[in-house]
Amino acid sequence: MKKLIFASKQSLKLKFMPYFKSCLPVIILVFFFAANLNLANAQTFNFDLQGHRGARGLMPENTIPSFLEALKLDVNTLELDVVISKDKKVVVSHEPWFNPSICLDASGNQITEESEKKIRIYEMDYAEILQFDCGSTQNPQFPKQQTQKVAKPLLEDVISTVEAYIKNNNLPKVAYNIEIKSAPKGDDTFHPTIDVFSKLVHKVIKKQLPTERVTIQSFDFRVLKYWNKHYPAFKLSALVSGGDIKNQIDKLGFTPQIYSPSFKYLDQNTVKQAQTMGMKVIPWTVNQKEEMIPLLEWGVDGIITDYPDIGMELKK
Repeated sequence: MKKLIFASKQSLKLKFMPYFKSCLPVIILVFFFAANLNLANAQTFNFDLQGHRGARGLMPENTIPSFLEALKLDVNTLELDVVISKDKKVVVSHEPWFNPSICLDASGNQITEESEKKIRIYEMDYAEILQFDCGSTQNPQFPKQQTQKVAKPLLEDVISTVEAYIKNNNLPKVAYNIEIKSAPKGDDTFHPTIDVFSKLVHKVIKKQLPTERVTIQSFDFRVLKYWNKHYPAFKLSALVSGGDIKNQIDKLGFTPQIYSPSFKYLDQNTVKQAQTMGMKVIPWTVNQKEEMIPLLEWGVDGIITDYPDIGMELKK
């Protein structure tokens, strides 16, 4: 009986061997494509990972806890915004007022949308600004955000805290991408004039950081023109939403080191055009992996994101 079974197995083996040999190229091809599929799913890129307002998707924006969280997530650059207080302090804040979506007033009360622009940081000393809580209220756009009571920090305190954390934890040095928040209609209302604003920011940076680790960005081209003329050693980034790149650079009057558009209006031709003009391309604010990958395949030089934890998965 055993001999019969053995003979049957042998005969089956001989019977199907020609079919196996004929299918071998197909099998190899399937394995090849499967291997490449896994490689594609795990593809990584060299790029500047910038934590938008620190790690806004995970921690209260533009706060020291947010910047420290971004450091833990292997960012190359901390992106942040600055405004000016009445006592001429450089405050880290996206708006020159208190956003009612994320801030409570000095008494812990909700700020209304009708009153937000009346509570101007430029009309308050920093001691008053410290009384506002801009971390306990979760930003409704970011359900993963961890809340905690925290105030808007000074730029100098952000830098000193970040630099100490880097040193104490033996981390690589990061760059700072600092947006000056200004607009022509805001002069002497929401912020000082561009020359005063710029001098205050420059004073803080010069005291604490080497020039090569800082980029100044702005939607307000007056800022970029001022820094290009008075502080030419600094890298500058032109923030734009959409529009024709040539017209934008012509309006600026010089070619900055970085072109930073909304990713929603960016295409591969514009990436190549900007890089041909001598600019790096760093779009904002890209929060989904499926949005990041095409941009990186086009060859963008960096990504600004609220979720550096997602961006770090794509870094080499």
